[in-house]
Amino acid sequence: MLRLSRAGLSALIIVTLIFGVMLGSIFSSAPARVQGQDFVDDETSLLQRIYTQASPSVVALEVRVPADAQMRSLMPFVDPNLPTEPRFRIAQGSGFLYDNEGHIVTNNHVIEQADRVTVIFSDGLRLPATIVGTAPDADIAVVKVDPTQIAELTPLTLADSDQVRVGERAIAMGNPFGLNNTMTQGIVSAIGRSLRQQQFSIPQIIQTDAAINPGNSGGPLLNNRGEVIGVNTAIRSNVEQSAGIGFAVPSNIVKLMADQLIATGKVEHSYLGITGTTLTSNIAEALGLDFRLTGVLVNSVVTGGPASTAGLRGATREQSIDGEPVPVGGDIITEIDGMKIKVFEDLLGYLFTRTKPGDEVTLTILRDGETIQVTVRLAPRPAQVR
Repeated sequence: MLRLSRAGLSALIIVTLIFGVMLGSIFSSAPARVQGQDFVDDETSLLQRIYTQASPSVVALEVRVPADAQMRSLMPFVDPNLPTEPRFRIAQGSGFLYDNEGHIVTNNHVIEQADRVTVIFSDGLRLPATIVGTAPDADIAVVKVDPTQIAELTPLTLADSDQVRVGERAIAMGNPFGLNNTMTQGIVSAIGRSLRQQQFSIPQIIQTDAAINPGNSGGPLLNNRGEVIGVNTAIRSNVEQSAGIGFAVPSNIVKLMADQLIATGKVEHSYLGITGTTLTSNIAEALGLDFRLTGVLVNSVVTGGPASTAGLRGATREQSIDGEPVPVGGDIITEIDGMKIKVFEDLLGYLFTRTKPGDEVTLTILRDGETIQVTVRLAPRPAQVR
């Protein structure tokens, strides 16, 4: 029988422990991470990069408005913690640096009643701003600061919003509830929405579920490259806080408006002078038409407007379709300049983004079963439509 001395037994135990430690280090090729260790996954890294890249160019707008000003219920955010003056209130919105000349894009409703506008950068720099111009029908405005006072000018890049697709990443940046330098993310929930602005609607609106709250208004909506795909403008919510339905003016309209405002201080929109309804398949069938036909039912024609001058005809009667009264008997616009119209927003979007007052457009119209073409010379939108 093998006998070990006490010293030999101790040596054997020590050798066994050392061997066990060596085996453990060999077989545990990926040591377990513990809480507190630095670890950044790909998505976190992407968001951090976008925030670092964009935040110096995203600004807060501090707006002084008369105390009795009737501001929109959603935005900008009136912060009760900001100092007030007897005859004024202080509100906040968002914006972003558009170019190297110190132009900043925001929403019209952020600054429309402003007595004074101050731009606050992410590093705390505060600069007075002048209003360059506003485009109320697109809810876009441009203000300007002195670019020589900014240490590093880095305008944000605008993406082509026509390429935006449902499901892609959407990142909102701004100052919700006055909380500067805030970023939220979601997806593009829908495209091609329209957003009513008093008399007219903004076409091609982007819908997102990225959290947008009062104070975000005027800030950028970014894609996963940090490019601006839209300007955060409104939310749909019963409690005036994010309910996962936010709306942004698309970047192509933003660029169109901003460039005109910088160049001339104003924007003129094309005006056709009709009211209309999307021709749906059930309406088409009820009217005895091919259910696949798409277009716009002309409900009414504004007297003296471009459509009236060109001879377009509005509805002559109402017909109950699926229990709803529908104006019928007027022209059906199926194309504009050869582009097929599927919904009313297609017509509005074409006029908004691809024409200017004075342009002529060719409308393809279905009238009394016959297809005809009508040329219309567009006019500037009137200040008030009666």
